[in-house]
Amino acid sequence: MLEAAFPVALSTFSTGRVWVCRNGCIKETGRFYQMLADRPAAASKPSYLLLPDAKAKKTHGQARWALWFLLPAAVLFGGFVLLPIIIAVVLSFSSWNGSGAVHYIGLNNWDRLLHDSSVAAALERTGLIVLFSWLLQEPIAIALGIFAASRARYRAVLTTIYFIPMFISAAATGVLWSQLLAPYGGGVQYAAVHFHLGFLNHEWLASPHLVLGTVIVLVAWEFIPFHTLLYQAAASQIPRSLYEAAMLDGVGPWTRLRYITLPMLRNSIVTSSTLNVVGSLTVFDLIYTLTGGGPGQSTTVLALDQYLVGFKSFEFGYASSIAILLGVTGVAASLILIRVTGFGRMRSQAEGA
Repeated sequence: MLEAAFPVALSTFSTGRVWVCRNGCIKETGRFYQMLADRPAAASKPSYLLLPDAKAKKTHGQARWALWFLLPAAVLFGGFVLLPIIIAVVLSFSSWNGSGAVHYIGLNNWDRLLHDSSVAAALERTGLIVLFSWLLQEPIAIALGIFAASRARYRAVLTTIYFIPMFISAAATGVLWSQLLAPYGGGVQYAAVHFHLGFLNHEWLASPHLVLGTVIVLVAWEFIPFHTLLYQAAASQIPRSLYEAAMLDGVGPWTRLRYITLPMLRNSIVTSSTLNVVGSLTVFDLIYTLTGGGPGQSTTVLALDQYLVGFKSFEFGYASSIAILLGVTGVAASLILIRVTGFGRMRSQAEGA
């Protein structure tokens, strides 16, 4: 229509914004035409002034509403995450017993932390729990997750049974197993005597040589169902056509597991491992109700040592230093894990990775 009215060279700009040509433009239903009547097509481009139209204004209005909806979450995050971290950092340079005045003491708490053998031993035990919990939990969780996502017989019944520990709190788990593993009158000791299961007749919570291994097994018993759920969800998303094509080619189950299932679970393995490491670093309530850190200090990990220093010895400044050490260790472990596995460069499976 405009082309018939103006037999000139035209170039069209179609956009969601308003382009105003200082050299002269003609508007027709939101499309803008630049008239180049007096210049060839290869002439220099005219300058433009960008003005927001109604659609852009609507977008800005939606952005403002989004900020209002984000405000409650931001307030909660600031009040319950950022503020406690700031307070802990301040207290780590102070001396405070929980009720009196806060006294600034500089780097004394950090100097004490570097030379405290009990903190070093607690950090070593924490590392052992992290390592062996990961080695124990991940293979079992992967196997159970793949089974739960399959069409095997009795799958629903068995899945319900081994998901039960996930619904029990860590404190209740510690109390439960402390009674079952009691050396006198405990359920495990009763089974060892009356059913002639001699390999169960040990002081699982009283022996310094057995108690840390017992804790690792119970941590795994508590958290394997959660990681199983992650792997079940991921395994359910693997296309069945991949397995069908492999079976048509005569590929066995172990080869399918190695070359189809595990590569497709790569993202979930990294996610589960990160949660596993962070969770094992901060395990506290299970150990506190199970052993209280004993016998001696055989199960005193970093999170429990922080609690005992703060709420038993009332040295909240020094406890804050231990808390910061624990937090930095968790963040460093997560970043190293993401860096080593290349998780930050992974694409979503939904995008074709």
